Amino acid sequence: MIDTRPLRHALGGFATGVCVVTAMGARGAMGITVNSFTSVSLEPPTVLWSLGKKSDRWPTFSQTDHFAVHVLNSDGAELCQRFAFGNPLLEPDEFEPGIGGVPLIDGWISRFECHVCRREDAGDHLLIFGRVERFEARDGTGLAFFRGSYGPISRGER
Repeated sequence: MIDTRPLRHALGGFATGVCVVTAMGARGAMGITVNSFTSVSLEPPTVLWSLGKKSDRWPTFSQTDHFAVHVLNSDGAELCQRFAFGNPLLEPDEFEPGIGGVPLIDGWISRFECHVCRREDAGDHLLIFGRVERFEARDGTGLAFFRGSYGPISRGER
């Protein structure tokens, strides 16, 4: 049996970008902070992220047909904290509707609007695959997460 606390620390040695995934559910527009986002395929354009089965946002994100992934800019630590630990609901003036009514928020350097094409059980998480229907990218500095801390990450000099 593996002790999960040291495992979590070891996994924290892998720096990741920070994303907020949004969807529309029975309770309204909602966000969740994730660092499990990854590209799966360019043809067809497919991404995935994972949802913890114990998440209080399970009812919305496990059932939605559309979601948006917002890769946060370096000023996004407050957004990250809000959707990780705070109120997950968005007020109507905090978003605009995207494809399939998915809520689109600001504060991103990349954004992907997706249609769910597959869900797969993965232990204590659900893998959610999305076909990218529309995307946008901006110049700027991203937000990284490493061993429990946030920091800016930018393109290095070549």
